[in-house]
Amino acid sequence: MSQQGFTIWFTGLSGAGKSTLSEAIEERLKARGRSVEILDGDIVRTHLSKGLGFSREDRDTNIKRIAFVCGLLTRNSVICISAAIAPYREARQWARQEIGNFVEVYVNCPIEVCRQRDVKGLYKLVDEGKITGFTGVDDPYEEPEHPELIVETSKESIQESVERIFARLEELGYLEPEDLLEEADIVTDRLAALGYL
Repeated sequence: MSQQGFTIWFTGLSGAGKSTLSEAIEERLKARGRSVEILDGDIVRTHLSKGLGFSREDRDTNIKRIAFVCGLLTRNSVICISAAIAPYREARQWARQEIGNFVEVYVNCPIEVCRQRDVKGLYKLVDEGKITGFTGVDDPYEEPEHPELIVETSKESIQESVERIFARLEELGYLEPEDLLEEADIVTDRLAALGYL
């Protein structure tokens, strides 16, 4: 089984489902015995990027910090999941080059659906004029042009999106197909039963 590190780089609007997908994927990867770390946008801004604002320069700096940490983890055989909006293509391209083993997943969800979900109450604050420069409303979101995968969380269940992500990771050679893993487990169990392991 391949044990190389890689980064799953989610990008999409606030409320699109990046954090939810990250947690579901982390759980499944850990069940396979892999080391996984999530760099969630909100947590990163609290601990790694405290003091940064939301200008384009600050947003790019935030993404570069996430990419730097992902790169370090990836080189050490960890699967890293970045769950930040990452609104600008140029910064995402920089992250791709910095990290190397990079799988961009566009979490595509119409802003109307994100507004309805409004898990963090941010769209409400935008509508009340308490937040400005909000991605997708009065600050641009540049959709990925060539992501490795697009998942549509307004049309797919979380499970369907996760299945599609794992299938793509297998296609790209980052993960062994699960049926092969099951066969390997059967062989290992049989060898152990015969006293060879």
